[in-house]
Amino acid sequence: MADQIPKGVQTHIPNVARMYDYYLGGKDNFPADRQAAERALEIVPEMRQGARANRAFLGRTVGFLAESGIDQFLDLGAGLPTRNNVHQVAPGARVVYVDNDPTVLVHGRAILGKNENVTIVEGDVRRPGEILEHPDVRAAIDFDRPVGILLVAIMHFVPDADDPLGIIATLRRAMAPGSHLVLSHVATDVRPKAADEVAQVYDRASAPFVTRTGKEIVRLFDGFDMVEPGIVNLPEWRPAPGTAVPYRGIGSYFLGGVGVVSDGG
Repeated sequence: MADQIPKGVQTHIPNVARMYDYYLGGKDNFPADRQAAERALEIVPEMRQGARANRAFLGRTVGFLAESGIDQFLDLGAGLPTRNNVHQVAPGARVVYVDNDPTVLVHGRAILGKNENVTIVEGDVRRPGEILEHPDVRAAIDFDRPVGILLVAIMHFVPDADDPLGIIATLRRAMAPGSHLVLSHVATDVRPKAADEVAQVYDRASAPFVTRTGKEIVRLFDGFDMVEPGIVNLPEWRPAPGTAVPYRGIGSYFLGGVGVVSDGG
């Protein structure tokens, strides 16, 4: 990757998308990203497992939405392309990947840009109105029909000052009945001290890590009807038959869920 550094990419600053890529075992990262990720892993060694559990959760939820008839997806804070991207889990669906990271945009367009059902859009989740009105989003997504909106491991990079509840309310108002919201978010209930230490690592990265409790995360689903099993730790959301679920019963550590917009919502 170092031989093809996109314009505007700051390789000396740890980048949250590239750190996540490193946790997943990817190669689209630089020394600063790896050093910061390793500091975080020293504090919480399970972060690598958490990243993989989050990716698996994305796959299961997108598969569930596709089986439920959703054929258009808006993936906000999509991150770097890896295995089992949304358009691969839901082949034939229209997918818009949105991110504001130059690395993500360049690699996304290079890897995914030739797929006629895929659109790559520059946008910031903190400004959802701009995303919803973006002409490329409007060309790809029919908001008069049910849509799947994905906020997977992105809201824990949105500070309270940017009004995360307001962001999701804006998205919800644009979603037709039958639309689904998929959201995952790290919870600090089990290891609050460690979470604060990890936040200090991310203070020097491209986006802050925002510590929230399980109760605070549940509020992000206000206005949605929850799909069973509700808001649970990621491995507990509809695991494949025979899958061992780790850390069951220890409390909230990485929560996720799927909400539905009802006819009255």
